[in-house]
Amino acid sequence: MTELVIKGVLSYLLGSIVGSLVIRRLVGGVDVRTLGSGNPGATNAMRTFGIKVGIGVFIIDLVKGWIATGAIAPWAIPGVPPAAPALAAWRAPVCGIAVMLGHIYPVWFGFRGGKGVATLVGAVLGISAWLLVPMLVTWLIAVILFGFVSVGSMLGAIALDVTIWVRHLGIPLLTFGVVAVVLILYTHRTNLVRLRAGTESRARRLWLFGTRRGRA
Repeated sequence: MTELVIKGVLSYLLGSIVGSLVIRRLVGGVDVRTLGSGNPGATNAMRTFGIKVGIGVFIIDLVKGWIATGAIAPWAIPGVPPAAPALAAWRAPVCGIAVMLGHIYPVWFGFRGGKGVATLVGAVLGISAWLLVPMLVTWLIAVILFGFVSVGSMLGAIALDVTIWVRHLGIPLLTFGVVAVVLILYTHRTNLVRLRAGTESRARRLWLFGTRRGRA
């Protein structure tokens, strides 16, 4: 249990390094949370500061998710006894959930973070690259058909959970999938309100049936 707690805390602290806010501090720019949709994620950063910044933010937020599940989770911590065999399968799920919580509620930035999509992608990549396939395919199809990046993100997270359940990958990973869906739906609650009200804008370039600009 001690191993899981330590790795969970480390993953949370790593997740608290929000890409757009780190870049803003390095270049002395404006806080992206005061611009556009107010979301410090890659989409709002790209729309506000340009494609290079947006890509940089996405990479930072993705890589920290991958480090949490791909490096911290399997790490043999010196001087710390490994978790019991019954708990070993929880290493990656615990780290994946913790790094997402860190991104959403970053201790370094007043607990006001992003929506966790890029970090979820990175965490899944660290667990198994194959699990990314249904997520990305679902996201792409949803955005092309409906034009909403938010809908694609939510359906992509659900597709991950369904894949874990269908493939019987175990309770720890299924728990990770369920928690990830809950977190993604929660962070997209304002998008859900706009969708119900018919005021959510569509992605300009990916939508198959139109050209309106979207919000993250």
